[in-house]
Amino acid sequence: MKTKVFIDGSEGTTGLRIFERFEGRDDIELLKIPTELRKDPATIEQFINASDITFLCLPDAAAVEAAAMAKDDVVIIDTSTAHRTEEGWAYGFPELSAEHRNAVRNGRRIAVPGCYASGFIGIGYPLVKMGILPEDYPVSVFAVSGYSGGGKKLIAAYEEEGRDQKFDSARMYAWGQSHKHLKEMKKITGLAAEPLFCPMTTNYHSGMVVQVPLFVDRLAKHVTPEELRDLFAEYYKGEKFIRVLPYGADVEAGGALFSDACAGWDGMEILVTGNSERIVVATRFDNLGKGASGAAIQCMNIVLGCDEAKGLNL
Repeated sequence: MKTKVFIDGSEGTTGLRIFERFEGRDDIELLKIPTELRKDPATIEQFINASDITFLCLPDAAAVEAAAMAKDDVVIIDTSTAHRTEEGWAYGFPELSAEHRNAVRNGRRIAVPGCYASGFIGIGYPLVKMGILPEDYPVSVFAVSGYSGGGKKLIAAYEEEGRDQKFDSARMYAWGQSHKHLKEMKKITGLAAEPLFCPMTTNYHSGMVVQVPLFVDRLAKHVTPEELRDLFAEYYKGEKFIRVLPYGADVEAGGALFSDACAGWDGMEILVTGNSERIVVATRFDNLGKGASGAAIQCMNIVLGCDEAKGLNL
């Protein structure tokens, strides 16, 4: 018997990528809402409650309204920011711990992490959990993403014919330190304060790098870059979506990481580099893959009890 799936917001960037990942799957029946009714509340409620699983690919306020329409037996997988720190919602990053995976497996309400948040939490959660990063450490996060992470309007601005030449350069933003991912960055990792976060987008479609610099003498445990790399490898051992690169991979690559190298891939790379005084830990992945749509499909696969990577590119 096929699982009935509805995508509320299927015409947005995330929704379209989820839709694409169902191609060739014979275990899914997609419930397709008529275009002219896709914003009609009564019709939306009908489709949500006719489904086994509904993906919400909506702005926050609309996601809250849609989630409230769902009966208890419908699994809601929300890709918005709205429920990521809400009680009763599983946080959809199953690799973080057995508890996270079980919460997704048994959950009826699942919140998919944000793209920047995924990149940071994939680093920060293990560091805190392993007792290396103090909860009161003054964390800084530097990140670059393809413009697709900004949604349809930003994509249109970058791709329109005769666009403003300013889009040829890096677009640095979120100067006011109020980025919507900061709340989950703090809560999920268990940090005492939100990180100082400096993101940018630039002139390519998808892929991202998230970097966390660390001063060794401020850590709770003294570690070398090589030791820290091995600790991450052990932490994520057996996780098919997480690839911890060998120590020195940055040197072999000419000392540079290109942020679009994982575009189209649904996993996440972790790289550790630095010296005895300063270490940098970085994640590299597709902001539309492990950072959004791919993560949402992974969560659905866990709920269904099938291979976590089914329909995904690993």
